[in-house]
Amino acid sequence: MVTGAGRGIGRGIALRLSRDGHSVAVNDRDAHGATAVAEEIRAAGGTAVAYPADVTDPDAVTAMVGQVAEEPGGVDVMIDRRTGGKIVSAASIAGHQGFDLLGHYSATKFAVRALPQAAAKELAPHRITVNAYRPGIVGTDMWDLIDEQMGARSGAGRGETLKQYAAGIPLGRVQTADDVAAFVSDLAGPDSDYMTGQAVMIDGGVVMV
Repeated sequence: MVTGAGRGIGRGIALRLSRDGHSVAVNDRDAHGATAVAEEIRAAGGTAVAYPADVTDPDAVTAMVGQVAEEPGGVDVMIDRRTGGKIVSAASIAGHQGFDLLGHYSATKFAVRALPQAAAKELAPHRITVNAYRPGIVGTDMWDLIDEQMGARSGAGRGETLKQYAAGIPLGRVQTADDVAAFVSDLAGPDSDYMTGQAVMIDGGVVMV
């Protein structure tokens, strides 16, 4: 199950996991986006079902998980299946240091660092690992919005804020959704079985720790 998979990084993750052989439940609050990505996966020969739902609504999430669990194959991570599994959360470099004009966003991403740590300890007896990825400056609709809104505050023209931030990337280019998806695929696979409670930077070197 990939939440927020109707566009951007979520879409990239859903497509990559499908290419790696997973059946994918594509979630997004935008029904059109979720359906489009599920159709894209099926057109490429994969297996996918769209599940529109708003993940800020606990009842909607509970209902969605219940529906997905009833699909052929169900979901990999449910405690009562006793099969272990992987939970991967979306953090950010803004969860390592706060960014000006992004205070609320930074605060929520700091929380995403703490939650996987707590969940990793709680779920370890069930062989469920919990990790997070922390991307940097990704060329998605969200960064288009950040560029626009920061530019409005600073007087910078369209694209100038993104260009300014991108200049600080040691690897010399803006990150893509595929860059993130490749790492998430590793977190979702067996090579990361002995890794849990971590929030790993995947940002082209913007933040080095």
